[in-house]
Amino acid sequence: MPHTSRKASALLASAVTVCLVAAAAPAEPLGVGDRLFPHLGNPGYDVASYDLSFIYAGSNSEPLQAVTTIDAWTTTTLDRVNLDFAHGKVHSVELDGEPAAFTTAGDDLVVTPEDPLTRGSWMRLTVRHTSDPRPAKDREGGWVRTADGLAMANQADAAHLVFPGNDHPSDKAMFTIRVTAPNGYTAVANGVPTDVDRTRAATTWTYRTQHPMATELAQVSIGRSTILRRTGPHALPVRDVVPTAHRDKLEPWLRKTPDQISWMESKVGRYPFETYGVLMADVDTGFELETQTLSLFEKGLFTDRSYPAWYVESIMVHELAHQWFGNSVSPRTWSDLWLNEGHATWYEALYAEEKADRPLQARMKAAYSVSDRWRAAGGPPAAPKAPDPGRKISIFRPNVYDGAALVLYALRQEIGRAAFERLERAWVVRHRDGNASTADFVALASTIAGRDLNGFFHPWLYGEKTPPMPGHPDWKPAAQARPAVAPAATVAPPKPRRSPDAI
Repeated sequence: MPHTSRKASALLASAVTVCLVAAAAPAEPLGVGDRLFPHLGNPGYDVASYDLSFIYAGSNSEPLQAVTTIDAWTTTTLDRVNLDFAHGKVHSVELDGEPAAFTTAGDDLVVTPEDPLTRGSWMRLTVRHTSDPRPAKDREGGWVRTADGLAMANQADAAHLVFPGNDHPSDKAMFTIRVTAPNGYTAVANGVPTDVDRTRAATTWTYRTQHPMATELAQVSIGRSTILRRTGPHALPVRDVVPTAHRDKLEPWLRKTPDQISWMESKVGRYPFETYGVLMADVDTGFELETQTLSLFEKGLFTDRSYPAWYVESIMVHELAHQWFGNSVSPRTWSDLWLNEGHATWYEALYAEEKADRPLQARMKAAYSVSDRWRAAGGPPAAPKAPDPGRKISIFRPNVYDGAALVLYALRQEIGRAAFERLERAWVVRHRDGNASTADFVALASTIAGRDLNGFFHPWLYGEKTPPMPGHPDWKPAAQARPAVAPAATVAPPKPRRSPDAI
């Protein structure tokens, strides 16, 4: 045994004591009571900020070394602090700079402070851990391995496969993200760049958000990429991230983003964040994802010539619309998902109508014909069925896409176009940078319409059968014997993308 100082021996004994206490401490997985994900998120504290540091060694099949620092306020007295974390090795945990006991329970990392934390305490948790890009057993999401590196796809409950945190959209926080990678790679993350530190062998990039963000919207791209910069409306910085080898082929699509932002602003008001851009990853996922300020797309969406241009552009607008609906205004629970996907689908379809002569009414009529089947298979829009076993992102069913957009169409029919458009603008202003629920939307719609709309909304949002469509008494559900053909292109996980001919 090598020589150790008396101080080192004492520290070693302390560390052993911590581990023994951690092993002996009873712990259980907790949650914030989400109907669809009972053990997701953790009660008792409110995260103010995350500081994430990743070291990428150059292989996307090896764990990254990582440090996650969480600053949070306690909202009740805590004798333990639960974090969501399920796919990495924890080396150590510190609470306010001191070693802390820890253990695991289910998908939770459970930290035991030496003394209980009183309500209203400020705490800093520092977790040194690995972050494994290899797929977790029987789990979906987290790191996505691309042809030249990594990206993230954390929706709905997979951010804790990448880093420890309070992995529920109701607890939004500010993020600082640092990525170190060998020279020759480029790292990009949510928010704006604040520092680039180059050495002879590696480079560290630092990014920081200027608005709070849900964990499921975090994005880190590491690859042999090029960052392309352009200017959007009112001098908005637009940065796109593309595989360097495909830069020229992808540029015609990227040029469309500023005009798409202007179009969305004409519908709902000013873009809510500090920057926007498109991350075109060299990967085959079958979905696109609205990660905050940097939407994730498969490169193949833009290079496969079987997709007509109007279809690809409408998908781009779907993810852009999420920056308002889902990112700036985040769901209070996952049962409020229809507010995200219904609105993104609505503006996707409206864009296709205005820019490509694909009538919105025809799409909504087709959706109406199969809406009863969607409700039977996945539940009504605001009360989706629980995810399928082993496939937690299976909550992303047609009932929360075109089924939810159909609710918005019915609402516009009910209150009129002018009131509907006022509602949309008011919604994203009132709840900007926050969380909102289905009840909040119903209340605001009632205020703007000047009458109680609960009686209208309840069957549309919670009924087993689709109500009659205002203004279209001739619309009927399709006969049950006929095969159900979804009318809409799928633009978000996990639904496989349909042919645009089906829209």
